[in-house]
Amino acid sequence: MAAAQDSLYLGFDFSTQQVNSVSPVRHPPATCRALRRVVAEEAARLKVVAIDGDLNVVHQNHVLFDSELPEFRTQGGVQLHADRLTVTSPVLMWVKALDLLLDKMRRAEFDFSRVRALSGSGQQHGSVYWRRGASETLNQLDPDQSLYQQLQVCVFSVLDSPVWMDSSSSQQCQDLQAAAGGALRLAEITGSRAYERFTGNQIAKLRQNRLEEFQDTERISLVSSFAASLFLGGYAAIDYSDGSGMNLLDIRSRTWSEICLEATAPHLDRLLGAPLPPTSVLGPVSSYFVRRCGFSESCRVVAFTGDNPASLAGMRLQQGDIAVSLGTSDTVFLWIQQPRPALEGHVFCNPVDWQEYMALLCFKNGSLTRERVRNECTGGSWEVFSAALRETPLGNNGNIGFYFDTMEITPPAVGVHRFDSDDTEVSSVSPQVEVRALVEGQFLSRRLHAERLGYSIIPGTRVLATGGASSNKEILQVLSDVFNAPVYTIDLSNSTCLGSAYRALHGNTLTVTAAETNNQCSAVGGLIPGSTAPPSPPTLKQSVQRWKRKMWKEISQRMERRKERR
Repeated sequence: MAAAQDSLYLGFDFSTQQVNSVSPVRHPPATCRALRRVVAEEAARLKVVAIDGDLNVVHQNHVLFDSELPEFRTQGGVQLHADRLTVTSPVLMWVKALDLLLDKMRRAEFDFSRVRALSGSGQQHGSVYWRRGASETLNQLDPDQSLYQQLQVCVFSVLDSPVWMDSSSSQQCQDLQAAAGGALRLAEITGSRAYERFTGNQIAKLRQNRLEEFQDTERISLVSSFAASLFLGGYAAIDYSDGSGMNLLDIRSRTWSEICLEATAPHLDRLLGAPLPPTSVLGPVSSYFVRRCGFSESCRVVAFTGDNPASLAGMRLQQGDIAVSLGTSDTVFLWIQQPRPALEGHVFCNPVDWQEYMALLCFKNGSLTRERVRNECTGGSWEVFSAALRETPLGNNGNIGFYFDTMEITPPAVGVHRFDSDDTEVSSVSPQVEVRALVEGQFLSRRLHAERLGYSIIPGTRVLATGGASSNKEILQVLSDVFNAPVYTIDLSNSTCLGSAYRALHGNTLTVTAAETNNQCSAVGGLIPGSTAPPSPPTLKQSVQRWKRKMWKEISQRMERRKERR
């Protein structure tokens, strides 16, 4: 126990977090805009968490991009360009933020010599472009100078890094899908159809529009491998998990797809380097950090990964688990073994067990839709909303509904559609029936789209719920009923940073002994401390669930066919 507490593991998070929405129902427009600005500033930060060998958090720190580094003139850590489509972050902002963060840790008398391993995460899909000769600079850093002082000139060929909010590469997406044989074929290879924010399409756009800068590039990193390179003192490999968000990696062979590479840029494999498992130890920390901060020479750098994979590690999901974030948009994280990529959703290589997979599904109509139905059907009262769920039966007597107030992502549809037990579309139902139709319909959709990607419920499956709606036990009971599994509530506010620290510990342990590895895997996959579980789901007639799911599938297919006919 003492040895476990003496050793520390660091997790860094370089991601620009997605901003939680401020509901206009509770605030006037001007107040909403001000609150969104504050939330954006609070979310955009470089963070670090230190844990001991027993997974206890012993130190936390952060740097706010907008307010502590105002010279970069970002809002929410990014810069929106004039076309309203291009969104970038200054790469030197991340460099200077790391300097400032390490200075804060030194002032707090953090003992870097106790750190056995470190890892981290970067915002998924973002990319960094190293100028020719940059590797020599990385390898010869002077500990008497800051990173920013030494990297601000002639190190990066592109100073404005494309990030996940960018949507300016539509033409490149079309070109890639055509080269791969269509959107579905591309999804089967890379885990996702082409998306504007995905790195491969950003690289193709850069090569076409900024050829001189592209030709001056000797290495392309993801934000995650860029950050690892700083600690390593040399170019760090892209890991399988973050590499899955590029539209370039073959997720089954875990190598770069020749078809995708050729469609993006010539000799791209040389610029990317060979990908590695996310549990890889890349090497010892650079002598720069040993001499400047006091790290041990034996401190290991474990491969950094993307923010979404790191969140899965931070939630400590295990096989068969599903995590549901019930926010403005609902997000579903899955641990799967046999993926079936589709046109909606994303499949990535798993960041904890690289031979398995994770999946991510986003649903735009989440809490704001639930709030609208609450306002219209229960006079704005969550208590009355909850009572409606308690007083209506599971299955809603055959009534079901689709509630897509805005164009949905999964599936791509819009509008409100209600169906009675005879599968007849109706214009209205009673308020109580409406409430249950909404909540049941949302969770049935989450389950069915998860199953389409290869997810299956197994003995021991847990549903981990987070977000604002996870405080409502009646909503959680419906979630439990639909998935026929117990639901636990968790706090995800620090999951990305914690996941990075867990991965540092896990990756370091894998290099020691098999017995220790098995023990650590069990610990990292365990139930998150402080979680709570509502009662187990009631005994259900399986035939009712099968009928409900079959009905949902038939209606979904009918709506998709109707959309195609239009």
